[in-house]
Amino acid sequence: MAVVINELFFPKTDPQVASLLSAAAFCSTYLLRPFAALVLGWIGDNIGRKATVIITTFIMAISCFIMATLPTYAEKGIVVSWIMIICRMSQGVSSMGEIVGAELYVTETTKPPVQYTYVGIINIAAQWGGIMALAFGIISITYLFNWRYAFWGGTIIALVGFIARTNLRESTEFIDAKRRIKNTLENFGINDKELSFKEYVEEKINIKTILAYFFLVNSGSACFYLTYIYCASLLKTNFNYTALEIMKNNFCLAIAQLILMITLVLLTKKFHPLKLLKVRAIIFLICMPSSIYLLNNITTSSSLSKIQLLLVMTSITTSTAVSILYKNFPIFKRFTFTTLIYAFSSIFIYVVTSFGIAYLVNMLGTYGILLIMIPVGVAFYWGVTHFESLEKVRYNY
Repeated sequence: MAVVINELFFPKTDPQVASLLSAAAFCSTYLLRPFAALVLGWIGDNIGRKATVIITTFIMAISCFIMATLPTYAEKGIVVSWIMIICRMSQGVSSMGEIVGAELYVTETTKPPVQYTYVGIINIAAQWGGIMALAFGIISITYLFNWRYAFWGGTIIALVGFIARTNLRESTEFIDAKRRIKNTLENFGINDKELSFKEYVEEKINIKTILAYFFLVNSGSACFYLTYIYCASLLKTNFNYTALEIMKNNFCLAIAQLILMITLVLLTKKFHPLKLLKVRAIIFLICMPSSIYLLNNITTSSSLSKIQLLLVMTSITTSTAVSILYKNFPIFKRFTFTTLIYAFSSIFIYVVTSFGIAYLVNMLGTYGILLIMIPVGVAFYWGVTHFESLEKVRYNY
């Protein structure tokens, strides 16, 4: 949708200003995330998981409503460009809080192995949302369909979700943990209302667990950038693809990725999710050099699309095992640490991949991509082995 919207909300007369505003819109969705992670984390760990899901859904509803009714740049000038960027920032924060909040809620309300399926369905739903956004963008450009209907639809869905989520019960594990602490304090004659929550909840987190989680969650972003952004730029520069053609190509890739995600979720019924991650890490490390070799020798747009499909099929992500990762963080620091690490890892990996790949390809050619992707794969494998060891200690592996 950004292809459609940027044309309407950024000045066409000054390409430099338009380019800067477009970059600001893209970066803003990530730069605000660490601050939002602290706020949402505090709410999630002190008030409850339910509250964060409700708040982020409401933010999404408001930002979609504003986008649906916002005048264009031609009508109101530069002010609407900044309003649009603020809405984009709000949606970035909301999407992060919604998906982490939903995953945590389901993780703490269900038990393995059905837990892996339910949390996997959340990621499948997120992927489906991306596919619908691409589909609407394609329809808007092809048939001159009003793009505002997408945001009106988003507003309605978010409002329905907001109302439905107000009727949810709080996470079972979170409520039980708070009740146990309250009962313990009462047994010692301590009034929990006289103490700050953090005074009697002090749980340390292993630095290796933090690093392992950091490396695991940023791997999917690295694969996304290489497949959907870098390769799309090759389609544009080498084969003169239009924005519409790139969107159609990405739509097909997203469908393939959805099928892969569904398959992996089904496999968790027979195999432990961490074993699946380890196998995928090995496949990734084996196939990445071959993929880059093929990428270095592309001659047609169809061959590039096939390479993109190979990259999708061999990509690495934590979606099927994310509930296991969450469980290894203390419950009263779980929301803050997981969202904060996720926020910083997103910023880190997009800076490394976007600037790093551009620099390395310029210096070393296409094979320079391996200097980023191979370390990503190795770090991912190490992260999986670390969480494997934690699960073995807890006799869950």
